[in-house]
Amino acid sequence: MSDLTRSPAWQALSDHQRQISQRSMRSMFEQDANRFQRFSLKFEGLLFDYSKNLINEETVQLLLDLAKQAKLSDWIESQFSGEKINVSEKRAALHTALRSPSTGEVNVDGKNIIPEVHRVLRHMRRYVEAIRSGERLGHTGKRLQHIINIGIGGSSLGPKMVCEALKPYANSDLTTHFVSNVDAADIAEVLKKLNPETSLFVVSSKTFTTQETLTNAATARAWLVEKLGEQAVSSHFAAVSTNLAATSKFGINPDNVFEFWDWVGGRYSLWSAIGLPIALYIGMDNFEQLLAGAHSMDEHFRQTPFEKNIPVVLGLLGIWYGNFFGTGSYAILPYDQSLQYFPAYLQQLEMESNGKRIDRAGQLVDYDTHFTVWGEPGTNGQHSFYQLIHQGTRIVPVDFIVPLRTHYPLGEHHSMLLANCFAQSEALMLGKTEAEARHELSEQGLNEQELAALLPYKIFPGNRPSSTFLLDKLDPFTLGNLIALYEQKIFVQSVVWNINAFDQWGVEFGKQLANKLLPELTGAQAVSTHDGSTNQLIRCYLNKSI
Repeated sequence: MSDLTRSPAWQALSDHQRQISQRSMRSMFEQDANRFQRFSLKFEGLLFDYSKNLINEETVQLLLDLAKQAKLSDWIESQFSGEKINVSEKRAALHTALRSPSTGEVNVDGKNIIPEVHRVLRHMRRYVEAIRSGERLGHTGKRLQHIINIGIGGSSLGPKMVCEALKPYANSDLTTHFVSNVDAADIAEVLKKLNPETSLFVVSSKTFTTQETLTNAATARAWLVEKLGEQAVSSHFAAVSTNLAATSKFGINPDNVFEFWDWVGGRYSLWSAIGLPIALYIGMDNFEQLLAGAHSMDEHFRQTPFEKNIPVVLGLLGIWYGNFFGTGSYAILPYDQSLQYFPAYLQQLEMESNGKRIDRAGQLVDYDTHFTVWGEPGTNGQHSFYQLIHQGTRIVPVDFIVPLRTHYPLGEHHSMLLANCFAQSEALMLGKTEAEARHELSEQGLNEQELAALLPYKIFPGNRPSSTFLLDKLDPFTLGNLIALYEQKIFVQSVVWNINAFDQWGVEFGKQLANKLLPELTGAQAVSTHDGSTNQLIRCYLNKSI
């Protein structure tokens, strides 16, 4: 057993789980009229209701003991102060500094990095305002109206998610497009929609060597040059990179290049110049509101006692189910179409951060350190996978996310949306007993034989956990709040599990093999240097025959 699994806090939770797993949330609500008040938290324009979880006050205290045992407070300060908590890469993890006000101070290797952060933000503001106002035009003198982000992973998912979520705040004259997949279909379909005279490509690659990104960028460049000539590149391309030599060779004006730093991980980078497409789309003032919302959540996380700390409580609930109930997945269910990419964004954020089997000391762990994160906006998911959540054989903890006010007040649409959200959380908690199902079927006039045959299918076990986030309104500040909340929740879990949330060696391994394979797919000779399966797959490709 590891130090964690044999620790007093872990053992106490194991014992407690065996007891409370026999309880029902339905009875907990019946016995406690104030359960909602005791198991909900508010912050800014956000309400976190976690009362529909299989917990009581003892559960919460034992989970808090686990956090304290892991020295979570010390780790929080280490993160914010710029210590190199990304131990395998010997780097700080300072996405929090990207949303710090200009008066802040965070030192990395003895240097305050906040002035550098705000220098880039000022550079972004000048560029964004020039594009949006029409001061900067395309090569032929037309306004730039199509913003095409070329990146992959966090350099694409983050900006794409935010641009979709904050569409009501966008400049109606601008359209965003996102190209990430190296599959030619991705960029080919986007290029079909574009007018080269009004298109601005933002290439996001820290080193300007990312294979997928540079391949797509080269295709976009060739398309533009064919339409407008070589001289158009400097007016129609910007880059987020630190490799000025490579961006200059590509033909990008140095004034259109925006830097970021090695203490910013890709999946945590939308707050940096990686967010340039966001700022172009919704304006720099709204982008800074996004940063302000994230900073506000950072301060809540850093300063609030654990029992009232939303990221801490949310993170510990995930550990409760994942490690003590054996749940293997976790559903993010936003009841807001604008958040349609939020589950995919969190999928990368959580699974790339905590999908690890080695602890900070380089040892194999003997406990689960991750969940499969998935989801879909309501009410679409209700007609898809909710069947599994209600009556499947495994528990799937759920986070519902829903705004009280909508940007699209059409008829009864929003009331129906909220009714469905609240009903789903209630149904998961209550379930339907055999007696209730029997009564319901008898009311339909079924005879005893028909009733007995149908009855097992109409019973719902209930006791399925969910938390609900109510947002006052989905605006830049609140979205910043929400994203930072999940970032810190993931960090909480990594601390308890004693793993490094900020490296991603598993991502690099596949890239290494792909780089070796690529020349073999462009040659004429059959290869025999791989395993039997891979050799045959390569031969099928070379022969263009199955």
